[in-house]
Order: sequence, then structure tokens, then C-alpha cells
Amino acid sequence: MRASDADRDRVAEVLRDAHAEGRLSQDELLERLGAAYEARTYAELDRLVADLPRPARAPAPRLPSTPAPRPVPPQVHHGLWRPLQVGWWIWGMVVSVNVVIWLLVSISSGDLQHFWPIWVAGPWGAVLLGLTMVNRSIGRGPR
Repeated sequence: MRASDADRDRVAEVLRDAHAEGRLSQDELLERLGAAYEARTYAELDRLVADLPRPARAPAPRLPSTPAPRPVPPQVHHGLWRPLQVGWWIWGMVVSVNVVIWLLVSISSGDLQHFWPIWVAGPWGAVLLGLTMVNRSIGRGPR
């Protein structure tokens, strides 16, 4: 049976390993490599490595006895989730601005003012919280 280039390369690798281990001299290596690359059949290749120990083969990887579970596709966000995220960001910015204004007024007057930003943050936050809970309960947002 005719040998392929890959077969010749494998035999050449075995010969190089044998030389590195001290089993072949430099002259023997060069002679056998030349013969390996000129070989046309498996029999010719086998004669070149017949007096060398066979390299230990790596054990074949073991396949699991049960198939791996299918990966779960990532949950797609539908419904109100994106608008709710934007709503929460806007709420946070507006509340932050109101708290800063309240703080500046309290500092400039020298007296701690009534915390009026709660009237901006409270109702709007309650509505957003309710919408977020409804959206999560129907399974359209991250949990």
C-alpha cells in the first residue's frame, strides 16, 4: 500500500525522536530520513523504524457516557424591560439633581430644610417599582 506525505512525516518524527534519545547517530538519522522521504510504501517505512521502540501513544480521550446537556440560550428581554431601564436611569438623575438642589439650599440658608425631594422620588419611584415587578412576574426581564 502506498504511503502518504503525512505517513512519511510521522516516520521522520519517530526517527528524530530516536536520535534525540541517542538511539541513532547523526549519520544514521540523515540516511534514514532520506530513505523515509523517498519511500513509496508502508513496508519501506516500516523497515526504517523496525529496530526502534514504538513511541507510546497518548491514551484516547474518553467520551462521557451520557451526552452533555444542551446549552440554554440566553433569555431574550422583551416587553417593557428596555423602557424600564431608561426610566430608572432618568429617575436616578432627576432625584440626584433634586437632592443636590435641596442640599445647596439647606447649606446656603444655614438651616436644614424639609426634605422635599421625597415628593419627586417617592411617587415616581413607586410607579417604576410596580412596573418592574409586574414585568418580572410575567417573565420578561432578568431576575
